[in-house]
Amino acid sequence: MTALEPVPRRLLRDEAYDALLEAIVSGELPPGQKLHDAELAERLGLSRAPVRQALARLAAERLVVSKPQSYTRVAPVVAREIRDALAVVQAMHALAVREAVPRFTEEHLARMRSANAAFVRALDAEDPAAAIAADDALHAVPIEVCGNEALAETVRRYTPLLRRLERRRFSSTGARASVERHDALIDACAARATETAVALSGEIWSGLDTAEEAAGAAAGDPGS
Repeated sequence: MTALEPVPRRLLRDEAYDALLEAIVSGELPPGQKLHDAELAERLGLSRAPVRQALARLAAERLVVSKPQSYTRVAPVVAREIRDALAVVQAMHALAVREAVPRFTEEHLARMRSANAAFVRALDAEDPAAAIAADDALHAVPIEVCGNEALAETVRRYTPLLRRLERRRFSSTGARASVERHDALIDACAARATETAVALSGEIWSGLDTAEEAAGAAAGDPGS
């Protein structure tokens, strides 16, 4: 990079999206909460346009529900939808690991170890948002290495629906089990043990199952 290359800038709609997603995931904006773009824009210090764009993206990801000229609300936790999304995300991560294992370098493995160390620090600090970010960083490595953009896009599309479950998971004592599974996954990748690594990836994502069942019960979803 030279000094005269363009400096990357984030779009305001992405800033609005990140802020609203975190508010929904953290429960600051709970299920059923009515959302008014003018009020949200004022709270975020933005114009209404990027907030509306962010809400449209959240609606596409099923974290927001809206009826034109009527209401926009935070979506309920629907166990059936989460179960479907989890199955897709789990399968995509397993495929990414399968394709990536033969291509891993020491630099890739070092990034995964660093991410898991950050994950541990986040759990120690009782910071679920940082734990989610560290977990994302770890699992992003196989996705990057496998180089399948359709796979990466599918993960990006369906992962937001799982964020509230990840928040619950990483706020509980059960999150410690993820540390050991991450370590085992990294070791299997380092050993080029593809089938073991794929199985471990599946175990890691199946760890959200318990949270999914609890969320469905709490929401009273008939599809649970």
